[in-house]
Amino acid sequence: MIDYILIGTPGPTELIIILVLVLILFGAKRIPEIAQGLGKGIREFKKSVHEIKDEIDTPEPKLVKDKKEAKAKTDKTEDEKNG
Repeated sequence: MIDYILIGTPGPTELIIILVLVLILFGAKRIPEIAQGLGKGIREFKKSVHEIKDEIDTPEPKLVKDKKEAKAKTDKTEDEKNG
């Protein structure tokens, strides 16, 4: 018979062992810095996702309006040069 190793979620004992190892490896001073860096990274990622969603969801007339404004400015400067 073949015995299969079932890997599930870590229990409380395993979590405590992992936390102790992290504390030993990185030290008490370094852990808050690591957590702060992770938090900043997550915030930046969420911000980027929201910006991309907003960019996708915004309608095209905004671009058309910008083109019309640029054309109006160009026409105005041409009139001033000619006038």
